[in-house]
Formats: sequence, C-alpha cells, structure tokens
Amino acid sequence: MSRAALLVLADGRFPAGGHAHSGGAEAAVKAGRITGAASLADFCRGRLHTAGSVAAALAAAAALGIDPVALDRAADARTPSPALRVAARKLGRQLMRAARATWPSAELDALAREFPKGAHQPVVLGLAARAAGLGPVDAAYCAAYESVSGPASATVRLLSLDPFDATGVLARLAPEADRVVDRAVEAARRVVDEGVDALPARSAPLLEIGAEMHASWPVRLFAS
Repeated sequence: MSRAALLVLADGRFPAGGHAHSGGAEAAVKAGRITGAASLADFCRGRLHTAGSVAAALAAAAALGIDPVALDRAADARTPSPALRVAARKLGRQLMRAARATWPSAELDALAREFPKGAHQPVVLGLAARAAGLGPVDAAYCAAYESVSGPASATVRLLSLDPFDATGVLARLAPEADRVVDRAVEAARRVVDEGVDALPARSAPLLEIGAEMHASWPVRLFAS
C-alpha cells in the first residue's frame, strides 16, 4: 500500500469533477441556511453525519471488494432525490475517467462497462481506492472529507467567505469525521456477512428538497 496515493485521490485538483458541485451549499445559501462560518459548520456537520456517513460506508465496502453492482443499487435506494442520483452518477462517471487513467484496473473497467452513464460516485471512489492499493479506511476518509470540503469550498465562492474561516470549519470537524469513518468501516465489514442492509441509511430531507429546487433554477453557479 502507498499511503501517498490517498493524497492524490483526495486532492481537490484530482480531475474528478467535484469543483463543479456544491454539495447542496448553493441551495442552502439561497435559502438563508448558510450565512457565514458558524452556519457553514452546522451545515457541514449535518451533511457529514448523513450523506457523508452513507458515502463513507459505500466507499469502504467497495474498497473491500463487495459487489459494486449491489452497492450501486444500495446507493440508489439511499438517494430519494432524482436530482441527487443524477449528480452522483455524473460525478461517478467523471471520477471513473480520472481513476482509470491514473490507476488502470480490470475492476474499474468492468464497472464502467456495467454503468456507461456512471455508477454512484462513492462506489467508484471505493474501487478507485482499491485500484490505488488503498484500503477501506482510506476510501471512507476520502468520502467523508469530500462530503464537507465541497460545501466549504463552494461557500467561499458563494458568500466570499474568508478561506481561512472555511478551512477552520473543516479542521474543527476532524474529530467527528474520525468517528464517522470508524462507524462506516465497521458497517462495511458487516456487509460481508449481512449484505448491503448493514450499510447506514441516514437521510437529510433538506438536502433532498434543496437538490430538487436547485435543479429547476434557470441560472446557477454549481451543477448541484
């Protein structure tokens, strides 16, 4: 295992398309739920413990070698919003392109053939981590961090928030991210014996509602 590969995969400059998505922050800003660093922290904390927790477990399970087709179905079942399902698959398709170019893998090739329009991003992320020689903990950390770093970066653009304040939010969430990752990896390991029902299914209704509203906007800065 090369732990340095984790830095490449988690780097915001990795061409996986995440920069075009706000993780729900754009809709939350317009609704007045994010107005500064304190409300950004609340938003990111909620996202980490719901969508982030689910994504981390899916990624960890894929990195363990669980059937990615079954995991994709599980991801679909945990994503009620059609707009979020579309966004997840677009991100998965872009990540797939970048991962196959960086870490060629027969497993990635097979998933790309199975889902030519894109598998759910956390599933692709877990397989990309596996192709890079990383394990389930690494994959879960990538997913958990992405669940909050995207909104934080987007809010810098949306509100002209001081980047130091946005980064401070992420740093203060680190202990909670550790706990989310621990639980996600534990759930992923249970999938081996119990099936995908062992994965978390935590919901965030405002994220789902916001995504549907955001998708209908004629003008928007981010794709989701």
